[in-house]
Amino acid sequence: MSEITFRDLDGMAEFRTAEELQRAVWGEGDKEDPADLMMVMQHEGGLVAGAFRDGQMLGYVFGFPTATPGVQHSHRLAVLEAARGLGLGVRLKWYQRDWCLARDIRHVRWTYDPLRLPNATLNIHRLGAQASTYLPDYYGAMEGINKGAPSDRLMADWFLDSPRVVACAAGAPLPYPTDPAARVAVPADFGALLHADPAAARAARLENRATLQQAFAQGQRITGFDSASRSYLLTTG
Repeated sequence: MSEITFRDLDGMAEFRTAEELQRAVWGEGDKEDPADLMMVMQHEGGLVAGAFRDGQMLGYVFGFPTATPGVQHSHRLAVLEAARGLGLGVRLKWYQRDWCLARDIRHVRWTYDPLRLPNATLNIHRLGAQASTYLPDYYGAMEGINKGAPSDRLMADWFLDSPRVVACAAGAPLPYPTDPAARVAVPADFGALLHADPAAARAARLENRATLQQAFAQGQRITGFDSASRSYLLTTG
């Protein structure tokens, strides 16, 4: 099997492929980022990079500058279903980290659904990001795989040269907080719950919203994720 390579996208044909990849991952009806927008954002200092094997794009990551110098917003990360299990999500994020550090960008942030187990595991445990900002119904009503529940999101803060992130980049096990102030569990498969029982999924969303908003208001933040118990670990300070 050919080696997988990671590089910045080059040319409108590849940007159009990234646009098509979004539709394949998030489903028809979900609004994708158009190819011309990604091309212009890259030209103006943004990151649009892909994972390729034998000329096929298997996944991509898209980030752009913010109003704060040294901070990038990471807007999209997507991997084709057929390429799941190859670790492409985390490898694309490490490519992004190297890309940012080479340009003196030390802080990357992005939003993600707090109830999606794979995203919680990737963002908090494997990458070493943390979170203390809750965004209710951030995108409004959505289609595709997100249809049927408020589009609440957590803002992940990824401090690229922090000890947590450096340890994760080196492959060192990230220790759990020894005495978390709170644990907040997530469903085993929120996507399946949303499809099978939208009312139950909405109830889970609202319960999670209330719990995390209260915790953040009390000065707690998410600093770990325990995959065994499917729980966020929150600490104070």
